[in-house]
Amino acid sequence: MKTAILATLFCSAAAFAPAKQAAKTTSLAAFEDELGAQPPIGFFDPLGLVADGNENNFNRLRYVEIKHGRIAMLAVVGYLVEEAGIRLPGNIALDGTKFADIPSGFAAVSALPGAGLLQLFAFIGFLEIFVMKDITGGEFVGDFRNGFIDYGWDSFDEETKFEKRAIELNQGRAAMMGILALMVHEKLGVSLIPGQ
Repeated sequence: MKTAILATLFCSAAAFAPAKQAAKTTSLAAFEDELGAQPPIGFFDPLGLVADGNENNFNRLRYVEIKHGRIAMLAVVGYLVEEAGIRLPGNIALDGTKFADIPSGFAAVSALPGAGLLQLFAFIGFLEIFVMKDITGGEFVGDFRNGFIDYGWDSFDEETKFEKRAIELNQGRAAMMGILALMVHEKLGVSLIPGQ
């Protein structure tokens, strides 16, 4: 009996002992030092979208992430400005509808005149086709300067450029989560501006 109890204890303790893990090599190591792979997580690809190590695929996804981050940063600012009641002066339509008559948030979509929605989508299409693209083969993925706008970028050293690009990437990631949270709060009926 004592032997059976001792054997049971030994076997159960062995079940929780750490097992020796075989070293794995993966093509993800190719992206461990890329922009955006920052502590504490490092390179994070839970869906395995670049598990094959395809650099073109990685660059395409990084381009999309930067672009969506920039759009989300503008969206968060615009959402909060409109929620605070700040509107453009004048009319939005020829029928006398003023910018101030358009509500904020999701309600604005149904309140906009049809021609206004058409203009909005046409403008976004124009930006997509002619503006938000890399024409000259920029310095990095997402570089839309195209030899036109610099604002002193070329005066920075490589380490500062990398740091500023990492800041933009992280702020874009935060803004994507932020605009999602703002939309959820609106649908839940929670006031976005304190005191309102």
